[in-house]
Amino acid sequence: MATERTHPGPYKRAVRIYSRYERFWHWSQALLIAILAFSGFGLHGTHNLMSFETAVGVHTIAAIVLIVLWIFTTFWHFTTGQWRQYLPQRAGLFDVIRFYAYGILMGSPHPYHKTLRRKQNALQSLAYLTFMVIIGPALWSTGIVYLAYPLWSDLVTGQWFFVLVVFVHTAAAFLMVTFVVIHVYMTTTGKTLTHYIKTMITGYETVELSEIEEKYLEETQPDMIR
Repeated sequence: MATERTHPGPYKRAVRIYSRYERFWHWSQALLIAILAFSGFGLHGTHNLMSFETAVGVHTIAAIVLIVLWIFTTFWHFTTGQWRQYLPQRAGLFDVIRFYAYGILMGSPHPYHKTLRRKQNALQSLAYLTFMVIIGPALWSTGIVYLAYPLWSDLVTGQWFFVLVVFVHTAAAFLMVTFVVIHVYMTTTGKTLTHYIKTMITGYETVELSEIEEKYLEETQPDMIR
């Protein structure tokens, strides 16, 4: 049912901004990263909750599944045009940084308001772009090279290349863990502690809609609006 407008301009409505695939990709990726981190720490001897052989098997299978997921997700982003959500933008970047640096502690309102066309603020877009273009590819590329070690070990003189691959893979893994920790913390900065988590489960978030956008969704995709 349409909501009567009481004023012109952008209007806030609860809209399903995260599709079913986006939510599947998000939670599947989170689970696989957790498995990779746990088995990876096991490989490094940080814990002994699984044998080395088991850790290798679990780590390898989870990595392959995650790579396949990334490939499908990359294809999905480009076919749906969602890749534009991650384009970095300077406008509002420093306002968001100041908000998270001290504004949030002073009770200041969030400087960014989500729209149907732009789900992430400038800082989020930059962080996700770094995750998807630098950290992710560094992990899976060095992981593949690492797994293929028996095929190229005789072609490289000395161990310098092997050490380089292991170092880059481990460094990227720690960056991934750091990203996840910060990401989890950021989920607690919404209207409630679980606001952003519920959004990623249901897909619905309150965003600003223009009158044209609102009418278009009500006529063509009414299930997207609450």
